[in-house]
Amino acid sequence: MTPADLQRQLDFLKEIDRLKNVVRLSPLIDRSRRENSAEHSWHLALYALVLADHAAGSVDVLRVVKMLLIHDIVEIDAGDVPFHVPATHAGQAERERLAAERIFGLLPEAQAAEFHALWLEFEAAESDDARFAKALDRFQPMLHNAATDGGTWVECAVTLEQITARCRPPIEAGAPALWEAAAGMAEAHYRTRPAQD
Repeated sequence: MTPADLQRQLDFLKEIDRLKNVVRLSPLIDRSRRENSAEHSWHLALYALVLADHAAGSVDVLRVVKMLLIHDIVEIDAGDVPFHVPATHAGQAERERLAAERIFGLLPEAQAAEFHALWLEFEAAESDDARFAKALDRFQPMLHNAATDGGTWVECAVTLEQITARCRPPIEAGAPALWEAAAGMAEAHYRTRPAQD
């Protein structure tokens, strides 16, 4: 590593501090405020460490943690698009692609290539590592919603059928036992609140 490479790494680390300002729709479990994307990424990294035994395939936990720590960095430029608000999704993939090129491009070439490749792998969700990472990314908000009396499910008038259609495929593909747990939490919520206001 050269002094110029170190400067590029430091510039990247300063830039990603901006992820703390990207506020997500999901509330914290204590409902004191909404979580930010940096907190979400950190939380998912811990999910990977704690829940790795539930992965559907053989996973490299360190690679999964890396994916989860970088998967939302693109939101610095592209913003967070609420999962349960499909009308806001138009153009998001292109905004994220451009953000990945810019932000990972701040790093020295080899690191930029590694991070960009991990981000693309996460997005494609075709490897065991990426499927597990994607499963956790969908599972964590479900746990938050169940723990906050519906959270964004209530706020966005989401039905149990919509949750199942959007969350079951990725969670079940990466961690079937987590889908069973998530489905149980969602079904319990909708049993006590059958219709959204």
